[in-house]
Formats: sequence, structure tokens, C-alpha cells
Amino acid sequence: MSNSNTPKSPKITTGGIVHFARMLDKARLHLAGRLPADYTANLGDAQPGTFDDCTLKFLGVKYADVLARLREGFDDGALLEWCFANGRGRPDAREIAVWNAYMAKMGWRDETSAFVAELKAAAGWQNRDDIQTFFDIIEADEGRM
Repeated sequence: MSNSNTPKSPKITTGGIVHFARMLDKARLHLAGRLPADYTANLGDAQPGTFDDCTLKFLGVKYADVLARLREGFDDGALLEWCFANGRGRPDAREIAVWNAYMAKMGWRDETSAFVAELKAAAGWQNRDDIQTFFDIIEADEGRM
């Protein structure tokens, strides 16, 4: 269930980009010692292929550099602008649209669908047709669905 130690929804956008706000929220909670332990394994670039890792690669920045900016007090918008200036550059509207669709639909009719089905079964949600993607799993797990 959602509480003050639960990260933001991956659907929240910063500069039109999904998951970025959640990644930063998890990092801030972790820096403050308030991130639940089951979230720490997937922080930043620790695990290749996680949403955080994919977001960092999309922006072309290192997690250590993002953490340094958070320690300096950057808010989400300022940190995204820093990423654009110090990473791969500012993606255009089409690149952002493709990125958002990729992230939001991961787990639906793709190579990770079986894992989504496993997570649904483990949570007792196998009969929930509203849960189709990893974003849906996150939302349901954190009490937002």
C-alpha cells in the first residue's frame, strides 16, 4: 500500500518523460534512509535492464552523477535539464513518445510477458485483466490500482 516511503508512480512525467520522477524519488528516499529494502536492488544502474538503468541509458548519464546532483539539491526539472546538457542531449518529441510507449507497454505481448504473468500469479492477481504491464504491476503493488 502506498505511503510516504513509496516512490512516485512510473507514469508521472518530468519534461514529458515517464519514470524519471520515480527514479529520482527512489534515489532521494534511499539517500534519506527511507526507501524500503525491496526497492534497493533495482536502484540506478545496479541491475542492467531495470527501468532505472534503461532511463539512465536513454538520457546518457551515470547514476553516480545523478546522485551527486540530488545531493546538491537539484529538483526534478533542473536535474532533467542537467541530464540533457551532460548526457546524450535533448531528445525530440518523437524520441520521447517512443520512449514513453516502450516503457509503459513493457510486459504486454513482448519477451517479458511471461515474467509479468509470474509476478501476477505470485501476488494472486492472475485473474486481474487490468494488469498487463510492469507499470501495472508497480501501480497495483503500491496500491494505486
